Amino acid sequence: MAELGVPLSGSRLVQQGAEARLYRGRFLGRAVVAKLRFPKRYRHPALEERLSRRRTAQEARSLLRCRRAGISAPVVYFVDYVSNCIYLEDIVGSMTVRDYIISIQQREKDASGLFTLAEKIGEVLARMHDEDLIHGDLTTSNILLRPPAEKLDLVLIDFGLSFISGLPEDKGVDLYVLEKAFLSTHPNTETLFEALLKKYTAMSKKSSPVIKKLDEVRLRGRKRSMVG
Repeated sequence: MAELGVPLSGSRLVQQGAEARLYRGRFLGRAVVAKLRFPKRYRHPALEERLSRRRTAQEARSLLRCRRAGISAPVVYFVDYVSNCIYLEDIVGSMTVRDYIISIQQREKDASGLFTLAEKIGEVLARMHDEDLIHGDLTTSNILLRPPAEKLDLVLIDFGLSFISGLPEDKGVDLYVLEKAFLSTHPNTETLFEALLKKYTAMSKKSSPVIKKLDEVRLRGRKRSMVG
């Protein structure tokens, strides 16, 4: 791909998002995903360049912070600050938690096994927040399962909106974003999310003020819905 700053053999576009394009290919003999931030034409070029470079750098730092904390995330192989592209480990054969939950619900009347998955997600997010890392875009599409999916080996991805903060408010909003995405994508899973939060509360050293803030954010969200 000509727009990629560093050659990627056998590259192909696999996803077009609002902020970036994802390409799959091989880089230095490894299977990689190249995440390329493309410029927003409505922004001033100098501002766009600063924002893109800052977000590219923050995403790379967040991924490294996860891995240092023992949280599974893709390996960062290379960061090209000229094209604002990150070359990441391709989790070959993985599936999203979103697709896994949907497949289990469609295939099995008894979805009790999903409670173990929910608890594992709660545990991973507790460790992430204890590192003061805010994901910024938590959905079940941004959590992968390494193959075989039944092992429930979770990998956090897509830290493009991530930032560092110790504020319970930011962590509460992070959980609220996940809750809204979770319940809208997976109907009738309120008890699953409750299990997730229960595990989060048990595992995080800083959970008490975070859950309190989550309740406040929920209340604000309900008030906005009522006002319209």
